[in-house]
Order: sequence, then structure tokens, then C-alpha cells
Amino acid sequence: MLKNFNYMEQKPIYNTKSMQSANDLGIYKTLLLGIVIAAVGVFLRFAHDSSILSLISWVILFVGAAFCFKAVFKILGS
Repeated sequence: MLKNFNYMEQKPIYNTKSMQSANDLGIYKTLLLGIVIAAVGVFLRFAHDSSILSLISWVILFVGAAFCFKAVFKILGS
């Protein structure tokens, strides 16, 4: 009934070098870090109505988005 759990791992089309580098844990840590930073930027955007805090929150949001774009393009470029 249960023949083989590692069916995808044995097929060479699913175990290529680009597939292994796209599944690298470091890329997903960078993506998670970017999401958390961007969420902090969004929270600060609506936390208080101040022009300085609004500017800082936009910068934090774009830094988080840059981390996310870096991770996504690293996955797509693999």
C-alpha cells in the first residue's frame, strides 16, 4: 500500500542543483526577516500621526520589502 515516500527525491528532474539552491533555508530566513521588518513598518505607519514617525515607518517598510525582493529573486534566479 505505501510503496515509497521519497518518490520526488529519487527522480532526477526534482533533485537538480537549482531546485536544491531554491530550497535553501537561508533564503526563507531572509524572506521571513523581510516580512517581519515590513510588518513593523506598517504597524508604525498607523501607530501615531507624526510626520517624522511616518517617514521612518515608510523607510522601514521599504527596507523590509527590499529584503523580500532579494529573497524572491534569489529563489527565481536559482
